[in-house]
Amino acid sequence: MRIRETFLADSGHIGEMVRFVSERLERCEMKKKDRIMTELTVEEAVSSLIAHSDASEHTEPDASEKLCIELKGSRRSLTVELSLKGEEYSLADEITSASISVDDDTGTETQAAIRNIILSSVAGGLKYRHRKGVNYIRMFPVRPKRAFLCWTLGALMLGAVLGLLCTSFAPETVNTALNTYFLVPVKTMYMNALKMIVAPVVFFSIISCIVGFSDLSSLGRIGGKIMGLYLLTTVIAVSVGIGAFYLLKPGRASLAAGLMQDASSITTQTIDVSVKDMIVNIIPQNIIDPFQQSNMLQLIFLAVLLGVGAGLIGKYSQMLRDLFQALNDLFLKVTGLIIKLMPVAVFCSVMSLILSTGIGSVLSLLEMLGTFVFGLLIMAVVYSTMILLIGRLNPLPFVRKYAPYMLQVFSMSSSNAAIPLNMEACGKRLGIHKNVYSLSVPLGATVNMDGTCIYLAVFALTLAHAYGVQISGASMISLIITIIVLSIGAPGIPGAGLICLSVLLAQINVPLEAVGLVMGIDALCAMFRAMSNSYGDIAASLIVAKSEKKLDLNVYRAK
Repeated sequence: MRIRETFLADSGHIGEMVRFVSERLERCEMKKKDRIMTELTVEEAVSSLIAHSDASEHTEPDASEKLCIELKGSRRSLTVELSLKGEEYSLADEITSASISVDDDTGTETQAAIRNIILSSVAGGLKYRHRKGVNYIRMFPVRPKRAFLCWTLGALMLGAVLGLLCTSFAPETVNTALNTYFLVPVKTMYMNALKMIVAPVVFFSIISCIVGFSDLSSLGRIGGKIMGLYLLTTVIAVSVGIGAFYLLKPGRASLAAGLMQDASSITTQTIDVSVKDMIVNIIPQNIIDPFQQSNMLQLIFLAVLLGVGAGLIGKYSQMLRDLFQALNDLFLKVTGLIIKLMPVAVFCSVMSLILSTGIGSVLSLLEMLGTFVFGLLIMAVVYSTMILLIGRLNPLPFVRKYAPYMLQVFSMSSSNAAIPLNMEACGKRLGIHKNVYSLSVPLGATVNMDGTCIYLAVFALTLAHAYGVQISGASMISLIITIIVLSIGAPGIPGAGLICLSVLLAQINVPLEAVGLVMGIDALCAMFRAMSNSYGDIAASLIVAKSEKKLDLNVYRAK
């Protein structure tokens, strides 16, 4: 359906415009309450356009000044666009400036305030733009629910089905060529785009968060609560991983017989697990290296330092606040554009995984993988319990609203790459204040690796059991400490999980070639790790926001 009608840009014709829209919406069988809200929105949006139009300057309306209303789409997805010539104005500023004057005799200010209040109730669904002297307001009275999630889930299923079909029926050379020359390059380009944007997003979001605090003591209090929760969940995650292993006891001696022999490329790399060196390396040697290497700890340190300094330089502070906020908005907008291509990346990622590893390699290690996933499920229950007991909130809205984002994080296989997505979930879906999530999400992506803790505990103990290595007493304590340090200092490079696991195996005297058994499913494990890590970051952000009264409960509870 595409219907276009023009009306004289005059307040006396607003009723006619509303009736026109109402009749069309009724034909689409829209629910009555949604239709009434749309009619009110159209009425107030039209008034807003007329107030800033060229026609408003004339005593008598000019017949050449026409307001256009266009409805397009279908019953399942309908868009209403209003357009009228006029001066450019900020619809967002007009919405947020709503205030009712009780001494208003004429009623003009009161009507404008009511208009802004109605617009503010649907602000998230309005899109404004000004082009070539024309103001446009677009609204979406009928929009497919969770359309992006449906596209992403469809891409995942399509990738899995095509991957299985190609593995079963296509020649090996064809599958290799398809994976090498199409799937992997597309996936790599998308991940590179996300990695490219992560450093500036983290840097400017933290700076804009810090300069927004008028009282640095409140910043320290929020930061302390965030770190306290992250340390708590890290210790719990290690305990859950160990508990899941001893409960299910995966790993038989026969597993060792099927080890791959090409683990040398992984085990030749090492990680320094020294706590002292990790702390020392937080401070970068120069201001450029953290961006080039995407070193999150160094970026966070640099952002905090510059953010505090920007608030202490007097007359230039406000100018820097505006600059940092503008840059933060810019990179978040770019991130939004990149994320729109997520379904394509999900399709390529899943199909590439099946073509390169084969479904058989995943099934053969299902016992070990199942124990790992079982640990993640227990940790998800722990997060919900913490939200209920510590945050005094119903965890169901959190689970329901963050679930669509989990699938996207799953396909990214990276907590760092998911930072912009998680920030969007905190602000738009959960109602967490920017001062909290701008600090908690980047920090959590660096130091809060609960999924990685469970992965290391389950796989290290499973491989030790397969090789007959006993872990108890002092060795277990050493294992726990090493897992915590590794989870915080894990490098942001491909295969980091395998590298950490090889360090852990060396410490508990398990042959390093055991890493080869995990190589076939590590890509799948990385997806689960990223999803669990991000889930924990958002849960902690929610609890801290609630304790600091920086949570919009109306947004959180809204369906």
